[in-house]
Amino acid sequence: MRGIKEETGDLLLQVVFVASIASEMGAFDMKDVVRGICDKLIRRHPHVFGDASAKDSDEVLRNWERIKAEERKEKHESESILAGIPDGLPPLLKANRIQGKVKHVGFDWPAGEVEPLFAKLDEEIQELKEAANENDPQHTAEELGDVLFMAVNIARRLNVDPDAALNMVCEKFRKRFMIMEELARKEGKSISDYTLEELDSFWDKAKDILKK
Repeated sequence: MRGIKEETGDLLLQVVFVASIASEMGAFDMKDVVRGICDKLIRRHPHVFGDASAKDSDEVLRNWERIKAEERKEKHESESILAGIPDGLPPLLKANRIQGKVKHVGFDWPAGEVEPLFAKLDEEIQELKEAANENDPQHTAEELGDVLFMAVNIARRLNVDPDAALNMVCEKFRKRFMIMEELARKEGKSISDYTLEELDSFWDKAKDILKK
């Protein structure tokens, strides 16, 4: 907590610094910053500060997105709930963010069993196979994107962070491959000196070593 306190102070320093510069320019000051965020929270939580009601968290999020859309309209900005998602986000994170946003307005797979999502993933994989057989790189890339997008959907339903899951697999692969390289060195060879069948054998040995 001591570290969190220190880093929070660093963050506050930046806010005060920006507000001070803006105040010298006659634009806004620290009071305006605090007032602005308070007004925003009150405006976006009518079920807390107003007469509106919300039966669950999903309805709270739907109201939040509706109010944000109204605010963007007043600013003559795009009213799309997807407008605030940065283009530069890593693709897996962007897919997760897009799906989470549209869920807030009810555009999502029905709650309950995950099997329909797996069935859709199988369908997308089949379409990927067909595109690959056509030898059309652009179509293949598009279909592969559909597979990945659907995999993110399943990750959301299973409450799994897709970036963390992929990173975990990358780390697992890295550890196994480094063991394979060590096994090759013990035999006085390079990893590239072996056939694919021999490398598969090394891979199985690496898996056993890590399990132990």
